[in-house]
Amino acid sequence: MNTACLFTISAPSGAGKTSLVKALLEKRAESVTVCVSHSTRAIRPGEVDGKAYHFVSQEVFDEMTANDEFLEHAQVFDNCYGTARASVDALLASGKHVILEIDWQGARQVKAKMPETVSIFILPPSREELERRLRDRGTDDETTIARRMRDADREMSHYHDAEYLVINDAFEQALFDLDAIIHTQGLTLARQKLKNRALVDSIPAEME
Repeated sequence: MNTACLFTISAPSGAGKTSLVKALLEKRAESVTVCVSHSTRAIRPGEVDGKAYHFVSQEVFDEMTANDEFLEHAQVFDNCYGTARASVDALLASGKHVILEIDWQGARQVKAKMPETVSIFILPPSREELERRLRDRGTDDETTIARRMRDADREMSHYHDAEYLVINDAFEQALFDLDAIIHTQGLTLARQKLKNRALVDSIPAEME
C-alpha cells in the first residue's frame, strides 16, 4: 500500500531552504523526491526541460489553469509558475515522499486542495543573521538587500501556517530536524497500518 506523503517547504530567501533540501535529497535519494513545476519563462542556456521546470507556452499554462490542473500557481513579474497535480500524484504513486519548495501562498493553496499535506517552514535564527547572509552573497546592492528583507519579512510573517518549524542556525542540526520530520511521517498510525497490514489484521479486536 502507498504510504508516501506530500510536503511543502517554505522559507524566506537566505534561510537556506535550497541547501537543506538538496542535502536531504542526497541523504534520502531512495525515498524522497522534488516535484518539478511548470513555467512560462524562457528556457535558459544549460537548462533541461523537465529538470529545472516543465517549460510551456502561456497558452498551455492558461489552459491548464482553466482546467484546474494546478495544485497551486502564481504569476511572478511577467512569468507564470505552477505545480501540476498530475505530476505530484504520479510521484506519490511511485511510493516516494514528495517535496514542494514553495512560498507561503503556494503552500496555502496546496493545503486547501490536499489537506493531508505536511507543511514545514524554515526560519533563520534571527533577522540580523538573515541580513548578514544576504550581504555575504556579495551579489546585491543596498536597494536590493532592503527589498529582499521586506520580502523576507512578508514571507516570515506566515510561519504559523506550517505544522513544523525548523530553525536553520547550525546547518547539520537543521538538516537533522528536517530529516526527522520526513521520517516521522512514515511512523504515523495510519501509515504504519497500511505498511504492516498483515500484522495489524492479526491483532484481536480491542479487549476489556
